[in-house]
Amino acid sequence: MFSLPSLSSWLPSLPSFEWGSSLFDSLLQGLIGALGVSVLNSLLKVYFFVACVNDPQRQNHKQRLRAQWASLETVHLAGLTLFLTVVGARVAALVVLEFSLRAVSTVLSLGKGSGDKERLQLFLVCQFSLGCGLTCGLSFLQEGAPHRTLNLLLSLGLATLLGLGARRFRRHVCSLYELHTSQRCCGVCLGLLPGQHGLPRLLGRTLAVAFAVSNLAAVALINQDFLNTSEAMRFWTPLTICYTLLVIYMQAYRARSRRYWCAWVASSSC
Repeated sequence: MFSLPSLSSWLPSLPSFEWGSSLFDSLLQGLIGALGVSVLNSLLKVYFFVACVNDPQRQNHKQRLRAQWASLETVHLAGLTLFLTVVGARVAALVVLEFSLRAVSTVLSLGKGSGDKERLQLFLVCQFSLGCGLTCGLSFLQEGAPHRTLNLLLSLGLATLLGLGARRFRRHVCSLYELHTSQRCCGVCLGLLPGQHGLPRLLGRTLAVAFAVSNLAAVALINQDFLNTSEAMRFWTPLTICYTLLVIYMQAYRARSRRYWCAWVASSSC
């Protein structure tokens, strides 16, 4: 007589079941990473919308941010989830390390007048790297866990709540911010009046913590492919030297470009 206990006794031993479970876990990790990118995207839109409201010359940008594209956002979320799933944890680890070095180079070369602008540009270009960082971080933290799929499902539930909350917050601000601030009737919108300039700083600290954890997970994941310390050193030594030289070159290039720009402005003003 065929029964459910007999089914559970032989089903986990099938290679196809293990492959399907691994694929499902990778899909969950990719979806969590995509939802993290969605939260960052919503918060950035809130900041840019409030900045456009306070600047009369940027009213066209305000209308674009106010437009709701629910279907496009769903397609973006699904596409990013699929891409992060296909990329995998090992490639995601390399992406995180490469972006972190570029981010450190950018932060070190920031000028006094262009700091906020370049930080915002860094937030915009870090979205895919953030998804890769969340993916490889979850892969490292959940590796070998006895209830890996259940833990990922709980993480997905939390990420979904954060994503829906950030999207609702963005829709509220884009729809009612001007009305509520003029009537002084909403604590959320009124809180953005003095706190809008602190939002990039808060995002920067949050992303710094996220990428710090992701870098540790990335290094640990890559080191798992080496049999001993000598093989790891043969891999990391030339890679570190190349990236260090690249960072030095990028800093020198930015400094040279900034000097040429200042000289051109000075000559044209004369």
